Amino acid sequence: MTPASVGFQCPECIREGRATVRRPRQVPLLRRAGRRFGAVTVSLIVLNVAMFVATAVSAGLDGVNPLQNQASELFARLAQVPVLVELGQDWRLLTAAFLHIGLTHLVLNMLALLVFGSELERQLGRWRYLAVYVVSLLGGAVALQLFGEPGRPVAGASAAIYGLLGGLAVVMISRREDLRGLLTLLAINVVISFLPGVSLLGHLGGLVAGFAATGVIVLARRRTELQVLGLMLLTAALVLVALTMATVVVLG
Repeated sequence: MTPASVGFQCPECIREGRATVRRPRQVPLLRRAGRRFGAVTVSLIVLNVAMFVATAVSAGLDGVNPLQNQASELFARLAQVPVLVELGQDWRLLTAAFLHIGLTHLVLNMLALLVFGSELERQLGRWRYLAVYVVSLLGGAVALQLFGEPGRPVAGASAAIYGLLGGLAVVMISRREDLRGLLTLLAINVVISFLPGVSLLGHLGGLVAGFAATGVIVLARRRTELQVLGLMLLTAALVLVALTMATVVVLG
């Protein structure tokens, strides 16, 4: 017999009791991360990492060091090169935002996305946050199409991340919170954007687009239909500018 809290229990009774107790289900790692940091933020990080792995594997198959993934054929097909977009390769406007040049570039951007993205996702909700992210990356891409070097390949999630910073600024303004910390961070990052190899145009384009997209959401709060309409018009305007410029170049 085995002592219990009240009296004694036989071994058979204990085994039968344990058999009826449900074991706690182990929640998958990605689901736990999504609950903590936001499902959309975690999904975006996974997508960026997957794209890095794909370009690294492509580089290895091409006989190049996988850590020099930017030398791969897959990377060359997906990076934003303004002149190639103008010649009809429109997908580069989107795909370039999920590419990174080397492991350091990837890690720094994903850390920033984890910190700022999870906070903005918590403030706006999943789908509004995703809309701000997409508009921001398009804003950076359009800025590069309008003012960037035609033959220079550009890649990275930085434009979208700057858009998230712009979105956080709008949320803080709407709540009358102190902006000094965020403005200091933005100032430091803008200075860093002047370093060789960093796309200042993409960063500023993403920042402005993210600010505008979040502004639409905040101004039309409690009016979902107006938020959807405003975000659709903003997205359409960015795509139209990029494609119109491409058409002009091709016809010219």
